[in-house]
Amino acid sequence: MKKFVSLIILAVVCFLVNTVSAMPTEEAYGYGYKKQYNEQPPDLGFYAPLIEKYNGIYMGDPNKKKVYLTFDNGYEQGYTGTILDILKEKQVPATFFLTGHYVDDAPKLVKRMVEEGHIIGNHSNDHLDFTKASEEKIKQDLKTLDEKIMKHTKQNSVTFFRPAKGIFNEKSLKITDELGYVNVFWTVAFVDWFSDRKNGWKHAFNEVMEQVHPGAIILLHTVSQDNADALTHLIDELRKRGYEFGSLDELLWDDLVPTE
Repeated sequence: MKKFVSLIILAVVCFLVNTVSAMPTEEAYGYGYKKQYNEQPPDLGFYAPLIEKYNGIYMGDPNKKKVYLTFDNGYEQGYTGTILDILKEKQVPATFFLTGHYVDDAPKLVKRMVEEGHIIGNHSNDHLDFTKASEEKIKQDLKTLDEKIMKHTKQNSVTFFRPAKGIFNEKSLKITDELGYVNVFWTVAFVDWFSDRKNGWKHAFNEVMEQVHPGAIILLHTVSQDNADALTHLIDELRKRGYEFGSLDELLWDDLVPTE
C-alpha cells in the first residue's frame, strides 16, 4: 500500500513539474543580438527559437538579397512626410509600427501610409511594457489601437505587432500569438531614437550598411532627421549592391508556399 501511495505521489510531482516547465516564463527580456557584419546575419542566441516558437519573425530568407524596411513611430517630429515622399519616389514598401499617441496626433500621415501601399503595425496603444501587464490589459491595449488604425485608414485588420522598447517575455509572445498577431523583431538597428542627437546622415547610412545582410528586417525611428536624410542614399546603395525591398506580408506568404 505504501509503495502504491508513493508511486501516486511521484506521478503527481512529475505532472506538476512538467506542467510548470511547459508554462511560459515571466522573465522579461530586452531584445538584442550579437552583430556579425560582412553581410552576415547577427547571432540571436536563444531569442531565435523563442520567437519562432510563437510564430514571430526577425528576418527573411538569409539566402535572398531582399530586405524589409520598418519604422517605429512613437510621436511625430516632422520627418515622416519626407520619409513617405522618398518611399513613394523610390517605390519601396515599408511597415510603420505606431503607438496610440501617434495615431491621435497625426491621423493624416497615418491615412497616407496606407493609401500609399504601406502596412501599419501595432506598437502598443500606450507603449506599454507587456511583460508587466495582465492579459486583460494587453488585450484592451491592442484592441484600442487597432480600432484607431482602422478608423483612420482603409486597413481593415492589424496583423503585425512590435513590443514597446523591444521588451518581451514568453508570456507576452504567447498572448499576442494566440490573439493572431505576428511579433516582428529585427536584425539591423542602432541608437537612433533620440530626436535631439544629430550625427548627420552618413552616420545613419554607415550604421545600416555595416549591419545589412540578405533577409534583414531593418528598424529605423522616424523621429531621427539623420534617418530621413540618409534614406535616399540607403535605398540607392542597397539596390546598387543587388538588394531588393520586400514587404513584411511577403514573409507570411512565403511560409504558406510549399517547398520542393
